[in-house]
Amino acid sequence: MSRIPSLLKTRRRLGAISLLCGIVLGALLPAALVPGRAVAQMLDTADIVQGGVRPGWREPDGHHMAALHLTLAENWKTYWRAPGVAGIPPRFDWSGSENIASVTLHWPRPVVFEQSGMRSVGYEHELILPMEFTLIDPTKPARLEAMVDLGVCETICVPVTLRMGADLRPDGADDRAIRAALADQPRPAAKLGLSAAECAVEPISDGLRVTVALDMPSLGGDEFVVFELPDATIWVSESMTDRQGKRLVATSDMVPTSGAPFGLDRSDLRITVLGATQAVELTGCPAP
Repeated sequence: MSRIPSLLKTRRRLGAISLLCGIVLGALLPAALVPGRAVAQMLDTADIVQGGVRPGWREPDGHHMAALHLTLAENWKTYWRAPGVAGIPPRFDWSGSENIASVTLHWPRPVVFEQSGMRSVGYEHELILPMEFTLIDPTKPARLEAMVDLGVCETICVPVTLRMGADLRPDGADDRAIRAALADQPRPAAKLGLSAAECAVEPISDGLRVTVALDMPSLGGDEFVVFELPDATIWVSESMTDRQGKRLVATSDMVPTSGAPFGLDRSDLRITVLGATQAVELTGCPAP
């Protein structure tokens, strides 16, 4: 919780923390005086979310493609890698696995939810999350042992830990559901008509304000821009997004634990634009 001192510096950030804590503690339930832990214990998480592994296949380059498969109860949702200020980011632990050197997650396109006046980013009904494993020895089977910590939310949020295992065999079968999820990832912005991108960075009292201008066709609906940095300890505000003809402009505040302006490596900045039916992303943004 190292972000909290910086977040409390403005009324807007305090509102975000209050909302999130209220949701987690069950403050939105009629039984508002029941502690959050007791509320969670009254729910059978198996009725809310179920998870498993689609074991997938071995690629010609020796990598193994599998997927985490989550099924959510009606009206419940879980979150994307960058969930927004009202969301709960997922966490993964692969430490019990065998013959696995590293994992790359291929997140399919999420949707944007309204949550008590703020927006969060995630999935409803179902999530098939492709997982690309680099193996220690690609000629041998691998064993996946995963522990996944999720926030799943309706009118309250419940922390859920799922433990899953699967054998990843060299002779594994192709899986159309995994292929479909891979095809539904945000696409490189240049492939959908991005012609120019520039970022203006200015210091604020407790961090930086970043404004990105993208010359690109509309993705439909109310477009939403998400900023991400490799350093997860830096708090990133919900963006203010405005479409001005062919130009999309978005602004976000970034606050480190130090609560002071910091040096931003523009090449590390990942920008994802979520539209009504498609999404694009780019990494790196030059100065104007």
